[in-house]
Amino acid sequence: MSALDDLIKKIPDENLRKLIDAEFRKLLATKKFGLVFEEQKPEVTPLYDIPIKKNSLVAKKIAKLNDVFKVLEIAGENVTCAKVPPTEEIFNFNLNELVSVAMFGEPIYPYLQKLDEISNAPDSDLWHILIEADNYHALQLLQYVCADRKVDCIYIDPPYNTGAKDWKYNNDYVDGADVYRHSKWLSMMQKRLLLAKKILNPDDSVLIVTIDEKEYLHLGCLLEEIFPEAEIQMISSLTSRSGAARFNSFTRVNEFIFFVMIGNYNIIPFEDADYSKEGQSIHWRSFRRGNPTNIRNSRPSQFYPIYVNKENNRIVKIGDPITPDIDRFSVEKLPNCETVFPVRDDGTEMLWGVTPDSCRKLLENGYIKATKYTADKPQQYVILYLSTGTIKDIENGKVNFKGYTEDGGIIADNLVSRKMMPRTLWTFDSHDARDYGTKILNSIIGNRFSFPKSLYAVRDCLKFFVANKKDALIVDFFAGSGTTMHAVNLLNAEDGGRRRCILVTNNEVSESEEKNLTRAGFQPNDEEWQKMGVARYVTWARTVCSITGKNIHGEPLSGNYLGSEIPMADGFKSNAAFFKLGFLNKNAVALGRQFQEILPLLWLKSGGFGRCPSLCEENYLKQSEGGLSWIFSAKKSINFLILPENKFAVLIDEKYFGEFEEKVLTLPEIETIFIVTDSKDGYIAMIQNLRDRKTYQLYQDYLENFTINS
Repeated sequence: MSALDDLIKKIPDENLRKLIDAEFRKLLATKKFGLVFEEQKPEVTPLYDIPIKKNSLVAKKIAKLNDVFKVLEIAGENVTCAKVPPTEEIFNFNLNELVSVAMFGEPIYPYLQKLDEISNAPDSDLWHILIEADNYHALQLLQYVCADRKVDCIYIDPPYNTGAKDWKYNNDYVDGADVYRHSKWLSMMQKRLLLAKKILNPDDSVLIVTIDEKEYLHLGCLLEEIFPEAEIQMISSLTSRSGAARFNSFTRVNEFIFFVMIGNYNIIPFEDADYSKEGQSIHWRSFRRGNPTNIRNSRPSQFYPIYVNKENNRIVKIGDPITPDIDRFSVEKLPNCETVFPVRDDGTEMLWGVTPDSCRKLLENGYIKATKYTADKPQQYVILYLSTGTIKDIENGKVNFKGYTEDGGIIADNLVSRKMMPRTLWTFDSHDARDYGTKILNSIIGNRFSFPKSLYAVRDCLKFFVANKKDALIVDFFAGSGTTMHAVNLLNAEDGGRRRCILVTNNEVSESEEKNLTRAGFQPNDEEWQKMGVARYVTWARTVCSITGKNIHGEPLSGNYLGSEIPMADGFKSNAAFFKLGFLNKNAVALGRQFQEILPLLWLKSGGFGRCPSLCEENYLKQSEGGLSWIFSAKKSINFLILPENKFAVLIDEKYFGEFEEKVLTLPEIETIFIVTDSKDGYIAMIQNLRDRKTYQLYQDYLENFTINS
């Protein structure tokens, strides 16, 4: 069912209605493969930072945001509006009921307002970021700040669209009765995945998406359409052994994880107790090739006799190859020996694994042996050998050599755990969402969030791709309870990494809390409403507690992290900053009046090193002393900033370029330079001696980015 179906039914002329309906069906049938879904009404963004004026577009704070109005007049607190698209009806609202909005596709100019920070590693310049925002506009912002420092991994756990009131589209819950709920979900995901693709490193990166059976088919098709060049695999992961029982349905115990692997990605082999080979005997493989194409005539040099002594089962000789025209039964026999060829039980003549010369070297070192088979088989012995990897382990001392068996094969045990490639079905106890998701989160912040992911499930997903990338940049734009940042901190603690995480989540309140707040007379963006939102009440609270090692009551966390000796009470040597995304007036930006608001973006675009700088009076004085930074001013106006601890510098008044350049050139730690100038020619002239650094022209670079990307 679609909106077009509804419109066609309203055509009064029956013949015309049938003709149009037939043509519509033909059009639908032209897409033979992939998704066909109805693009939903564009999303509307509330702009709480933008004041309401005459001709502003507005919506009610507590309503469907796609009910948009245009302001006709403002008289005190009374606002007269007309509907968009226009109708004859006029509406009157109280000013406090309304919020400025931007229609989808309109240029928006974001900034970051710092709300809080936690520093448990004051000597480290590594800072994680939490951004409170609608994730679509946060992704637009990340396009700007990650233009040169591409993202290595994106992990997201989007709403599963179960039919329960668990997610909103245009500020309205989407429930099971909504006939367009799949189209709304796909519209929402498509817009965000298209932006996510732009920030991923095209040479080597991965997108990880978790989902359940309600949308996994649609999501798989959508990912194939957006990432046709990627390798895509889906994992089934056990998340609950007891399961979630549902009326007249199978009990769900698993979820699905899509891995979209881009460029020259590398999956890191898994090391877990379930896969550990430590203390186990080395593994012997069948020496006879098993692939149906490896028949005798395909490679005659690998069809030859192996002679096995019948008394002690030792291989005594490796024969020479015989040509396809020679019957194997005519080959010379040795006294008291069985002549063994690579023959299957059905009589098919196959090949040995290597040529005779290579086989003789294996025999010389005890890397090949024979085991007794049964008398009614074409061959009474099975020939076994050690793989190249096992042989390397023996030669590198990774196994415990014990001697030789009577049949000539070596005896050895593995000394270290053998890593194996992860399989497509995961049944790890550590991935149980109740024991290692809900219970962990409740012990930290109490019962504030439903169905968090297992901390170790997220860590393992990341580890497969960033274990060897100690400086990886990881993004989660459906951050929820903040499990991803927790997992990144744990991974860094385990291997000494410096991986950085950027989380994005909105600050929506739960359905029940929304009703309570509304009854109490509060509206969205009121302080009481804000502090109960998921970003502040859950995500940031978990971030602070996991880093400090204390719960929300200030009590030390108990226990160790699974699989390690790291006490949870130790917290993490880590820093994190909490920002809220807001929106600026384009003209004010162009005139340079909002430099302080844009400064955190410049910090992020430069790599986010060190504590985010600000221009408050206390910070100004602090940075002016000590010699770490220079902020030159004339009558309190800032001429340029040089911030070595943040690895960037900004020329604000181009009249001071000579002095600015002289100081920057003496500081190799300055990697990124921003120059405020309206002149393209002037900008090019000024960067001539700075070409070993990344340079950007402000504010043109900022304004063009968000105008074009809208």
